[in-house]
Parts: sequence; structure tokens; C-alpha cells
Amino acid sequence: MDTLYISSHPDDFRSLLPLIAAEFCPSPPRIVHEDPPAEVARSRPALVLAGAGGTVLTGANAVSWYLAAAGKQTGSEKKQESQVWQWLSFAENELTPVACAVTFPLLGIMGVDKKLQQSSRAELLRVLKALDETLAPRTFLVGEAVTLADIAVSVAALLPFKYALEPVDRKSLVNVTRWFNTCMNQPQFLKVLGKISLCEKMVPVTPKPSPAVTATATAASEAATPANGPPKTEAQLKKEAKKREKMEKFQQKKEMEEKKKKMQPQTEKKAKPEKKELGVITYNVPTPPGEKKDVLSPLPDSYSPQFVEAAWYSWWEKQGFFKPEYGRKNVSEPNPCGVFMMCIPPPNVTGSLHLGHALTNAIQDCLTRWHRMRGETTLWNPGCDHAGIATQVVVEKKLMKERKMTRHDLGRENFIQEVWKWKNEKGDRIYHQLKKLGSSLDWDRACFTMDDKLSFAVQEAFIRMHEEGVIYRSKRLVNWSCTLNSAISDIEVDKKELTGRTLLPVPGYYEKVEFGVLVSFSYKVEGSDEEVVVATTRIETMLGDTAVAVHPNDSRYQHLKGKMVVHPFCDRKMPIVFDDFVDMSFGTGAVKITPAHDHNDYEVGERHKLPFINILDENGLLINVPPPFLGMKRFEARKAVLQALKDLGQFKDVKDNPMVVPVCSRSKDIVEPLLKPQWYVDCREMGKQAADVVRNGELKIIPDHHLKTWFNWMDNIRDWCISRQLWWGHRIPAYFVTVNDPSVKPGEDVDGHYWVSGRSQEEAREKAAKRFNVTADKISLRQDEDVLDTWFSSGIFPFSIFGWPNESEDLRVFYPGTLLETGHDILFFWVARMVMMGLKLTGKLPFKEVYLHAVVRDAHGRKMSKSLGNVIDPLDVITGISLEGLYAQLMDSNLDPLEIEKAKQGQKSDYPSGIPECGTDALRFALCAYTSQGRDINLDVNRILGYRHFCNKLWNAVKFAMRTLGEGFVPWEKAQESVKPVLSRTDSEGQKQADICRQTLYTCLEVGLRLLSPIMPFVTEELFQRLPRRRAQDSPPSICVTPYPETSEFCWHSEDVDRQMEFVMSVVKTIRSLRADYNLTKTRADCYLQCIDSDTAALVQTYSLQIQTLSYSQAIYPVVGGDSTIPQGCAVAIASDKCTVHLMLKGLIDLEKEVTKLTAKKGELEKQMEKMMEKTAKNDYKEKVPVKVQEADAEKLRQNETELQKVKEAIENFRKMM
Repeated sequence: MDTLYISSHPDDFRSLLPLIAAEFCPSPPRIVHEDPPAEVARSRPALVLAGAGGTVLTGANAVSWYLAAAGKQTGSEKKQESQVWQWLSFAENELTPVACAVTFPLLGIMGVDKKLQQSSRAELLRVLKALDETLAPRTFLVGEAVTLADIAVSVAALLPFKYALEPVDRKSLVNVTRWFNTCMNQPQFLKVLGKISLCEKMVPVTPKPSPAVTATATAASEAATPANGPPKTEAQLKKEAKKREKMEKFQQKKEMEEKKKKMQPQTEKKAKPEKKELGVITYNVPTPPGEKKDVLSPLPDSYSPQFVEAAWYSWWEKQGFFKPEYGRKNVSEPNPCGVFMMCIPPPNVTGSLHLGHALTNAIQDCLTRWHRMRGETTLWNPGCDHAGIATQVVVEKKLMKERKMTRHDLGRENFIQEVWKWKNEKGDRIYHQLKKLGSSLDWDRACFTMDDKLSFAVQEAFIRMHEEGVIYRSKRLVNWSCTLNSAISDIEVDKKELTGRTLLPVPGYYEKVEFGVLVSFSYKVEGSDEEVVVATTRIETMLGDTAVAVHPNDSRYQHLKGKMVVHPFCDRKMPIVFDDFVDMSFGTGAVKITPAHDHNDYEVGERHKLPFINILDENGLLINVPPPFLGMKRFEARKAVLQALKDLGQFKDVKDNPMVVPVCSRSKDIVEPLLKPQWYVDCREMGKQAADVVRNGELKIIPDHHLKTWFNWMDNIRDWCISRQLWWGHRIPAYFVTVNDPSVKPGEDVDGHYWVSGRSQEEAREKAAKRFNVTADKISLRQDEDVLDTWFSSGIFPFSIFGWPNESEDLRVFYPGTLLETGHDILFFWVARMVMMGLKLTGKLPFKEVYLHAVVRDAHGRKMSKSLGNVIDPLDVITGISLEGLYAQLMDSNLDPLEIEKAKQGQKSDYPSGIPECGTDALRFALCAYTSQGRDINLDVNRILGYRHFCNKLWNAVKFAMRTLGEGFVPWEKAQESVKPVLSRTDSEGQKQADICRQTLYTCLEVGLRLLSPIMPFVTEELFQRLPRRRAQDSPPSICVTPYPETSEFCWHSEDVDRQMEFVMSVVKTIRSLRADYNLTKTRADCYLQCIDSDTAALVQTYSLQIQTLSYSQAIYPVVGGDSTIPQGCAVAIASDKCTVHLMLKGLIDLEKEVTKLTAKKGELEKQMEKMMEKTAKNDYKEKVPVKVQEADAEKLRQNETELQKVKEAIENFRKMM
């Protein structure tokens, strides 16, 4: 047995690293907590290898690598091994030094002064911040499981997490903290470290001994060293004596400070004012729904979302502001401003909206309100999607949970009634949320995709496309979910990436199932002793093999042309086929072919006319296979086939294999490629049309970086499978025909000739009789049990909502629409299909522009998922919710107990105090502000809270302004008349000047609220209603139907004044910058502005009061002439080509002291830069240091260079003054 010599100190990270690595070993070494014998090794940790000639490994990294490699924790491939080694280097060279510098003083190990400790702390946070960014998209540092990289870096971070990183620090390092906790909760870590308590406050953790004790302890520890090493030199002993002397002085100094503190009288510290809680003020004036809110009572002291958002929405709705008919006789009435129409991406009926929907609706409502305020005939049409698979799964789970019944126990009709009942309960919640978001939808036009009107349109679309031959019947491979018993679309398949052997849970299996391995086995060549070795990741599928394929140019197999191999479990003889798709360099260059269960093999089977043997039924049980495998579950057969091959001696080997496993997003089942007869849409011609309309500019896609993806998909489009083996949805209006006439041969399910479509059975029967030339009474019909893919009904949504195929006023006015706004993640699944089906069925594009927004993720950059506990209900952000409330929502969900527990942990980590009340306006503003980033949104609730504070600022500003306007203020009818006199400065009477200022203030308020209204409808309405109107007799009743500000309203623009103010602001910024450079935070200084000519000096004189106030100067002196006119002792900076700023410093600061201080700063910066440059100049720096850390280093160096340049300039300026 190997022997590991390590320290017994609980915080010795050099020993903890190999100790944890040893826990992953299949045969852990014997642990010895003492120094190794001198003849074996001179330091710990040391590992003595048994049976290896006394080989000894020393050093934490070497020992840990050996132990981790034995436990397969150093990466599954060369690339990962290299990454692990890189992180080991990071832990040793980057993290450990700063971690020690910060924590050792707290542990009483060495005396580091506070200044050095603080700079080390800043460096520690910088290193951890770089690590935090690296971990944002990852669970572990390398791959999908713990490796030596995680062990090394987490052990290096252990001391800071235990003693130095306070809660506020950890809050800024969310990804590092999450990862660190994950590592610490691994059983191997827990066994070595126990339960780790994180730091609450950074304080010394051991009492400081007296100097005598310290000296004795130090001497004792040092005296122990020579016993295990060579005698110390005189120089070493002198150095150690100096260290001891320093330590004694440090301890004496500390004791003196403690004595002084005790002697001073204790004065009570003033208690810090408690942080003011967000106030909740409610609107209590009785207001019937639909009636206007009371706007005569005084405004509350502070902004409260509950008060502001009460009563407005029902009034807006009742007044008809959201209807396109508002302000006109009918929608057909010509409108010179134009028409704006947009339909909502119909949310699924399966429960609550999340913040992704909130983002969509915030953007769409802003656009809608803006167009409405511009006077356009505006319609934003609401709707809801029946969500076939999702809804059926939810209702089935509910049935099982509440009544212990399956849908089959109820029967199809009763089950559909159950779904309708559930829809009527949940559908209203979605609409309620949309209303809470302030969405200005025309609710009278709301549609549900299973409504009669839309169902008729779906039926009509299918029949027309089927009659034209665009929809056809075919037997092909589909994505099959055995749990759902249905085909699913590509969007419902999650691609789970595995780096090697992984055990995954599969519904219906008690034990986890092995994936990520490649199994090699052989087929015997018929009539010889030769064999061909093949490999597969799904060994059970070999039961359906019908050939072995090799490359036509592979010399190893040329002699096997025309030969057969024999299946080991049945009498099946399988040809060796030659096909270009085979990769000669992979494995043995021979590939097993299972045409009925693999997409690539399917095509090979078609090319070589191989048999297609289906070995799986719809439930995942084996069929068409020999005993003992017949009737087995597919993953139980996996083990059985492997064992049977071993028994026959035809098993060769199994090894880790990175792979992608297809997982059903609804049921979490492993998706199987399965041969099924289904209905398909021929997309070739429609896809070409959809690509062409974008290429020729008829349809715009914004942002245009999505164009490449659009063309790539459209130019390579595959036919679309539209069948779903469900009960909930639009049942396919197609009928299989049986002709009761001996002259007509019986048809097969896959033969499209025996299928007819019809709006009723009678119509279908007549079509069939005509096709087969028999009387209608000889026709028997069987309607297809399947329903249509949900995306089929969504694809015709832009015109089905207006009653297509029937003519209507709405269809004529609002189709085609103006714009489609949605997330880029459904560009193909919805947007492309709407374009294709709109062109196919109406001959028109459904909209002229497509605007695609980003996808909302959580604050850590993770996709929102119920099982992670990071799906946020917009209502919870609007009204606020406690952590317990979030937990209660999980208990009401359909998650299983394990997922609920995992989700709870996620919620506790992200929202330890719940979610604060932010309000609708703040949520909308935050989402729209994030959108401007143009990338995926990592949504932080704290940022939303920041916009609630902005609402409060707006509230207080308007209240203050209204007090300034006064009681009887009446605004002038035209805004421009109120400000011209101020700009021209022709009026000298004080009262008139004050009135002009009030008119200007009113214009700013009124216009500002109108500008903000589309984004923040509630707070702007509340404040707008309190303002007086320019034309009270005919002004619009609500801000949402008040004209949006146009530049034509304001024609007082003066280029001269703009230039003057630009000059003034450049002077102010220059003075403020100088003040900051010389640390003049509270001291006012005289400022001399050296002007190039008398005109510039006159301009400075005109605005001297503004410049003095904004720059916090003592006085402003405009000067024309050379430097002789400026007093000595000024700091200088150029404001523009016409003005130079001279800021008087003489007498305000101690010049010698400042020069001394800056010289020390200069030395410190030069030292830091030298150290950084040494580090980056190392040969292995670029290979071993993570890219994120390299970027952080480069940025730090750039900042230091800039700071050093400023310090040098300041020293030079001060020396000139001395």
C-alpha cells in the first residue's frame, strides 16, 4: 500500500489537496500525520509508492496529480488534462499567494501591516472576479464533473472563504460561491474537511500570544527544521533572528495600542441610521372597475407601485383606448398616419408566464403605445396557444397526482373535457398577468388556437395543402418519446453533452442508465475465421443491424466485397456494403448499420436497399428480436446484449466516448429515432420563397446578424413532420379509405393514395368514392387518431385570427401585419413557418418586418428552468414575494420531490430574502434597457429594483415641480412661445421671467412624461393626470392617447446657444477633472480662465455664475492675454482651443507633502507594473494561465500605466509651484 505523509494542521492547504485527491482513488494510500524519514523525503506532503522500488513523490501538485489520475480525476482526454494542469498552475501561482497574504495575518501566522493586507485583499478579489467570469456558464472548471482542477482551486480558495470573504464579497462572486459550495458538498470533500462554515466577518481567529511566547514558538518551530534537513547557514540564522525581532516589535506595538484604547474614555458610537424600507402605500378611494381613478386627492409622499398602478388598467380598457376603432368610425376609415398591426406570440396555456414572456410583452407594448400615440390605427392582437404536448403532460400529471388515473382510464373524450376544464382555470391567469404588465391589447379580439374560428382555419389549411400534394404521408424516422408515446419536434429535444461515461436517470427505470461509452464487438465473416470489429454507443440496437459498412477506398476491407457477416443471435446474414459516408480513420473503419433506428443509417439503408427492422415498440419494449431479448425494456436489453456478447467471446472493449444524448424536454425521456408513418409538409418550394423575400428586401429581419442563420436554414430546409400522437390538439382531418369492393386492392397505412382529407366525413366519403370510382356506400373511413403539431396552427395565426379563409373587414385592413416581434430562439419554429404558410395560403407576407430580441437568462447566465428554481413569475417581481412564498409555488408545481429540493436550493441562493416589490413600470423599464445590449440578457432583480428607485426620483421631481408651478398655473397653448423670450433675453421684468421659467418647467414635465409613457405607462398616467392642460376643453383624456412629442412642436432650436452651452460644459468638466486629480473634494479654489480673445472672455463672463456653481469654484476670473496675467501656483488643463483652465492650488495644499505622497505612489505603481510584466513575460504564461485571467492582467497593467502617467504629471506640476 502507498503511504502519504502529510501535515495534521486543519488549514494546511498543501496537505488538504492530496488528502481530497486520495478520496477519489480506488485504493487510497495509508495516511501518516508526521514528517517522513529523512532518508525518504525532506518535506511534506510526500507519497511513497509501494512496489515501485521505493519511488517517492514530493510536492502537493505532483502527489495530487498521481492520486487524482488513479481516480480518473485529471480529465478524460489530452485536452482536458492540459486544462487541469493549467488550473493547477493558476491555483499555485495566482490564487494561493494572495489568499495567504490576506488570511495569514488573521490566523496570527505573520505580521503584515494593514496597508499591505488591504492591497492583497483587492488583488484577491480581482483574481476571484476573473474566476467568477470563467465559471458563469459552467458547473465545474473542466468538463461536467469534479476534477483535480476543482480540488486545487477550491482548496486554494478555502482560507479566504473561511476567514476573509464576507457575505457582501460573496454576493459579488455569485458564480465562484456557487461552485465553491458545490465542491465542498461533494462526499470526498466532506470526509476530509467536514462541514465548512463561511466567513461572516473578517476578524482575527486566534488570540495573539505575548512576544515571549511568540519568540519561543517561532524558535521552537525553527529549531525543529534542522532535524529533518541540513544545518542552517549563518546568513539564514541572522535572517530568522531579524524576523523574530520584527515580530516582537509588531506584538509590542499592538499591545501598546490596546493599552491606549483601554485608557481612553469609552464614547458611545452613534448608531447608523437604519436603511429605509421601501414604503407600501395603497390606493383606498372606492373606485368601481372601469371608472376613472381619483386624481384630486394629494399625491403620497413617496412613490408606491401599489398606489400608482391601481384602477388605471380597467379604466383604459373600458374607455376603449386599446381598440383600433378608438377615435374613428370604423377601422376601414382612411388614416393619413397609417395602420400598425402586430399579433402577440401566443403564450402556451400551460400555466404562468415567465420573464421571457414579460420581455416580449414589454417591448411589444412599448411599440404599440408609441404607434398609438403617433395617431396610427393601432391593433395589438392577443391570443393563447393550446400547447399540445405541454398541456397534455401537465393535465396527465395532475390526473395521476390527484386521482391516480391515466388518460386511458378516462378515454379520449373525457380527457379532452378535463383539459378544457384546466384551460378555463389557467388561461385567465395568463391574461391577468398580461394586464398587470400594462399590455395594451384589444381583448375583444383575443383568440385561443382551439377556438372554433381558428380550428376551422387549421382544418382548411391542411385540406388545401393536402389536396395540392404539399402535405403527404410517409414512413420515416421521427424523434420518439416512449414516455409520451408521441413524435416530438426538434425544439422539444434537448441536446445533453457528455464528456465520457455518465449515468443518467430515465423515466421508468429504477437505476440510472449508462451513456457516454463506446462498445466494440465483432461480427464473424460467413464461411471463414475472419471477423469485422465495429463499435456503437447504443449496443442494444445491434439487434436491428442489417449490414456492416466500410469506405470504398479502405484497403483493409477490399477482399470482403460481396461477403456477408453473421448475426450472433439469429440466422440473419448481413452484407458488407461500401459507402462514402464511413470515416476510415474512426475506430476500425467498419460501421454497423441499423437503418430503422439511426438517421445516418437510414440513408445508407435507402441507398443500398437494406431491410429496415424495427426492434422497438411505442413504449420502448423490444420487438422483432430473438429470445431472451424479446419484450425487454430497451435499456435492460443494453446490459443483456453486452453480457451475451461477452459470453460468446465477441465483445472486444468499452471506453469513454464524448457524445450528445437527445433528451425530451417535456418528459426527460431519452429520445429514440423510430420508424413511423406520419404526415409531412414538403418545404422545398416554400423554403425557397421564404429565403427569396428576405434576399430581395420584401421582408426585413432585425438585427441583421440573424440573416446568415435564416438563409442557412431555409436553403437546407427539410420536410416538416406535422403528426403528433396526442389527444389534445387539432385532430388531423384525414381519413384512411377501405373500399368494400373485390376489384379494389386493400391499401396500406403508408400509401397516400388511400388517404383523403375532408371538412366532414361526408365530404371525405365523396372524395374517396370519386377516386376509386365506386359508390359512396362501398366506402369505409377511419379518421387519423393523431393531432397536428402545435406549430402548424401557430404558423397560420396572423391570418386565422381574422377569420381566414372567410373574408372580413379585419382581414382586409390588418393583414398583412406591420411587424412581428419575438425571441430569436423561435426564429425557425414559428417565424419561418408563418412566412412560409402566409405566402402559401394567402399569397402575402404575414408582416413586413421581424424584430428579434435576446433570450432572458438568470443573473448567472443560466437558461431559465423550473427545476433550477430560477423561473421568475413577473407578478412576483411586480408585487414582491417572500422566500417562503417562492417555496410554496414549487409545492404547487408538477416537479418531482428531488427537483423541488434542487429548485429550493437555487431560490435560497439567489433570493435569500425573497424578491422585493419593484412594480410594473420598473420591470418594463429594466427589460427594455437590457434589450439595448443586443445579446442574451442575464437578468438581475437588483437592477429592476434600481429602476423602482428611479420611479421614486421621477415622482419627487414632479411633485417638487408642481409646487413650483403654483396653484393657479395655466400653461400657454403653444410650447414654443414660452421659451423664446428666455433664449433671446429681451424681457427684464422679474415677474414675467418667473412666469416664463414656469412655462418652460411645465413643457419639460409634460413632454418628458409623454416621452416616457410607452415604457412606463402607470406612473406617467398618474402624474400626467395631475398636470393642467394646454387646451383643457379638447385635450385627450389619457396620456396613452395623447400625441407623442414631435420635433415640429418645438421650433425654438438655436445653434448659437447649443454651441455656447457645449463650450460652458467643456469648461466645467475640465475644472471638475482638475479638482479630482488634486483631491479637492470640499475645498473651493479660484479659477482663472485664459481666453483666446475678448469674445470668449465675454461668453465666460455671461455664464460665470453657472460655471462657478457647477464646478464648485470659489470664483471665476476670465483673462485675456499671456501666462504673465495668471498668478503663480496654478494647475493647468486645456478645456478647448479657445480656453485654458488655471486652478489655484497655492495655499490650499501642502506641496511638499503632496510630492512625497505622490512619489511613494509612483514607486508603488512602478513596482506593481514590474511584477506584472515579469509574470506576463514568462514562457508558459500564455499556455498555462486562463484567458480570462490574462485579460484581467492586461487591463490591470493598462490602468497602472494610465495612473502612473497622471502621477508623474501631478508631481511635475507641484514642483513648478514650489
